[in-house]
Amino acid sequence: MTTATESADRAAAPGPRHDLAAQRADRAAKRERLLDLLARHGADRLVLTSATALGWYLDGARSHVSLAAPPIIAAVVDASGDTVLATDNEVDRLIGEELPPGVDVRVVAWDQPLPLPAGPGILTEDDVTTELRRLRVPLLPVETARFAALGAETAAVLTGVLQRARPQQRELDVAAEVSAELIRRGAEPLVVLVGGGSRTGVRHPLPTAAPLGRRALVVVCARRQGLIVNVSRSVVFTPPTAVEEDAQRRILAVEAAYFDALVPGATLAAAFRAGCQAYGSHGFDPDEWRRHHQGGVAGYAGRDPRATGLTDDPIRVGQAFAWNPTGDGAKVEDTVLLTEQGLAVLTVDPAWPTIAYGGRQRPDLLRRYLDAPSAASPTASARGVRP
Repeated sequence: MTTATESADRAAAPGPRHDLAAQRADRAAKRERLLDLLARHGADRLVLTSATALGWYLDGARSHVSLAAPPIIAAVVDASGDTVLATDNEVDRLIGEELPPGVDVRVVAWDQPLPLPAGPGILTEDDVTTELRRLRVPLLPVETARFAALGAETAAVLTGVLQRARPQQRELDVAAEVSAELIRRGAEPLVVLVGGGSRTGVRHPLPTAAPLGRRALVVVCARRQGLIVNVSRSVVFTPPTAVEEDAQRRILAVEAAYFDALVPGATLAAAFRAGCQAYGSHGFDPDEWRRHHQGGVAGYAGRDPRATGLTDDPIRVGQAFAWNPTGDGAKVEDTVLLTEQGLAVLTVDPAWPTIAYGGRQRPDLLRRYLDAPSAASPTASARGVRP
């Protein structure tokens, strides 16, 4: 058995650094949550095997080699400590670059399956799916700082790429730029969607060779140190029509309904229903919400969980959310944190133009009227948006 050394300043570790004491405090709090879970079930050990749970519990460690494959490690939690199961061909890199200090590592031959405990007294993730998910909130101080840093950097990436965008660019080229910029910042581009003007009706626009045309939507889910931010931004190269402007305003009204329903103690299902009902109240088809998922809790999964009318998870201070209402060609999405003072938007770049709605500053369309520079609005010019 090998013990991971204290390597808080690992050169390969992406993202912001935090002092060792703060990291230890976060991990100790998570461990107490899991020990309480074991006590409630009268169990001896809990086996963690998913990327979501491992990223959360192991301080953002990257548990994969291929993003398309399951984790290459597992973690076993019991009263005596934490043990990571890892193969001999990966263990040195994992200890040196990924695993937090104070974790014992059990080494297994690479051509053998990981010896996952099973039997009486052993809990798997499947046994406690809902309980384990709810233990990932509230976010702890180091997690919150990491999330905010990733949110700001991801928003800045979209600003930079879309300020350089041109109508003749292919969707694939924009996706490539966004992905490269995220990777430079140590983040994994789990989702990068780009939909140009010819594809405004596509809800999940996987990028194609089509040119952007007169407008484009870019959607990103970026992961770093286990946490995933979700953000969408839109750029227009010709003045939007009155119908398009109206749709963008109305989708902000739907988003505001979701935001206003994030009341501590209420359920995620109640917030979901409030947002869904807002579609019909603001000129959309009342069934618009059925054409695309609406988002939910943000954190160590794309949505943790995705909201439906049945998700009765309680809303809590210190919890993050990402709603993504869409309809009539309009969409808005940011990752936000519910604090004692209200909602704090994590995916903010001061260079992106905003409009006031519902007492909040929300992202506006980025207006880049390249075919007629003189038509650019004074507001856009004042914000530094240049062709």
